[in-house]
Amino acid sequence: MNKKNKKAKRMYNIAVIPGDGIGQEVVKAAVTILDKLPIDFNYTYAKAGDECKEETGVPLPDETIELAKNSDAVLFGAAGETAADVIVRLRRELNTFVNLRPVKSLQPDKYGNIDFMIVRENTEDLYIGDEEETPEGAIARKKITKFASERIAKYAFKYAEDTGRKKVTAVHKANVLKLSDGLFKKSFYKIAEQYPDIESNDFYVDATAMYLITNPLDFEVIVTTNLYGDILSDEGAGLVGGLGMIPSANIGDDNGLFEPVHGSAPDIAGQGIANPAATILSACMMLDYLGESQYARKVEEILIDVIQEGSHVTPDLGGDSSTQEMAEYIASKL
Repeated sequence: MNKKNKKAKRMYNIAVIPGDGIGQEVVKAAVTILDKLPIDFNYTYAKAGDECKEETGVPLPDETIELAKNSDAVLFGAAGETAADVIVRLRRELNTFVNLRPVKSLQPDKYGNIDFMIVRENTEDLYIGDEEETPEGAIARKKITKFASERIAKYAFKYAEDTGRKKVTAVHKANVLKLSDGLFKKSFYKIAEQYPDIESNDFYVDATAMYLITNPLDFEVIVTTNLYGDILSDEGAGLVGGLGMIPSANIGDDNGLFEPVHGSAPDIAGQGIANPAATILSACMMLDYLGESQYARKVEEILIDVIQEGSHVTPDLGGDSSTQEMAEYIASKL
């Protein structure tokens, strides 16, 4: 996941976009931990989201986009009702064609050691937002191309190869969407031929939704389209403790954008009880991207220890600590 030709340099320009609601709280928590590392981070904060739209009239200002493009990495919090105009557009502006969403057990659960990666195509599908009203209602167009499908499949197999995983599973609905999802499936198996040592298989998305519940340990790497990846990663979050436990990385040839999977959670915003784990893990993925993997693993190990210890965690994890208290306790162990 390292940035192309990136070597650890110990000083990085980071664009920080806290966004809305709990995004501001969990980003502060992650920065608290990053600041304990022997790395020089130069943070530049920028606005985006619902509050930004109220203040400026636009949810994602041009200056925020330019800052993101010219930074070594972007750490993002959450967007509310303007999410489609903020994070979806930001991924597109940065040309981050892959969205990585790891689903990993951080605390004991009934399934055992769940650990798989969802590799989600980030530029196409229904999320291109090509919609129009019609006299009967509305139409949304689904875009799937050979180029993007092969590119994401190749990324998934290379990721499996680099991380020692033995199987890649494509998820689609080619039995119904014969042209679009059919192309995605065909592209997947074309790339699979280049990786004979890695097992390849495929499932329909509805079957996958069941298999994730009945046998999640069967999965190692899932590669899928934009919409399916979004939905299945939320289901995966339910397997390992909720949305507060799932980070994500948006990776392109020149840019990296890192964000928790959860939204702005306006119902608990400002209460200081949001689980910061997903954002801390997103910061770990950012460290990996920057070539600082030794520190990513250290932070991840301490976070897991703290969660399993259970004495300094947020209420959703069974504790009574605030978001910032949990972050400061983790930082103290660094």
